[in-house]
Amino acid sequence: MATLRDIQKRIRAVTNTRQITKAMEMVAAAKLRRAQIIVEQSRPYTEKMRLILEQISSAATAFTHPFFEKREVKNRVLVLFSSDRGLCGSYNSNVIRRATRILKTSAAQSIKLVLVGKKGEDFFSRRDWEIIKVYKGMKGNMDYDVARDLTGYLIELFERGETDQIELLCTRFLGTASFRLGISTFLPIEPPQTEETTGRDYIFEPDPQHIFDSLMPAYALTIIQMALADALASEHGTRMIAMNLASKNAEEMIDALTLTYNKARQASITKELLEIVSGAEALKG
Repeated sequence: MATLRDIQKRIRAVTNTRQITKAMEMVAAAKLRRAQIIVEQSRPYTEKMRLILEQISSAATAFTHPFFEKREVKNRVLVLFSSDRGLCGSYNSNVIRRATRILKTSAAQSIKLVLVGKKGEDFFSRRDWEIIKVYKGMKGNMDYDVARDLTGYLIELFERGETDQIELLCTRFLGTASFRLGISTFLPIEPPQTEETTGRDYIFEPDPQHIFDSLMPAYALTIIQMALADALASEHGTRMIAMNLASKNAEEMIDALTLTYNKARQASITKELLEIVSGAEALKG
């Protein structure tokens, strides 16, 4: 049976753990607010870029661009967005489980991995799938240099013909406690399909080909930045919820240990009183 001193030590240890989880919850909440602002600012910009792309393509149908080139898919690249740190609930396990399922069901195709986040590297570095690039060390912060480098690297892979399709496996941030995990094709870009006609004649300066040559890299960058922002917001949201639950569990454990301590202390006092009374009665007799 645990002694009073042992119970006191456990109470102090759980109390210290609760202080840590509360601090981590507050840090995650602050980072979530910053990430949420980035998501809210980036999403309209991404939608506007898509709208411009649709308008230009609907007005100038005779154009070609390498980003729209469709090939027979023999080689694929899967970009996986995970976190650099743990303690974020089921975020990483959901992403890794979905990626593993995709890799196992696509055995007939050659799939290479580009990993964003240390947790993804820790898992897949011990498996047989080929990792060609790893981005880590962002520490839960938005890094635009990483987004630009990743975009340029993926574009270079596609234009050199080293891959026929590039897919992004990431989360879409929906709210503090919710996100949706999904996969989307990054390259080749599906040509915008629009049935709306404005009835206007556009005069392009410069010509549509030059406009697309300037627009498409910027559009690709916005897609990567949006994916990274969504992933970071989802990570901080799940970490905040996980640390909140851990703090509540610690409080419940402290209450249970305190009750156990009080019962043990009361039993000890009662035992001592009985010994004193028994000794006194023995001396009288």
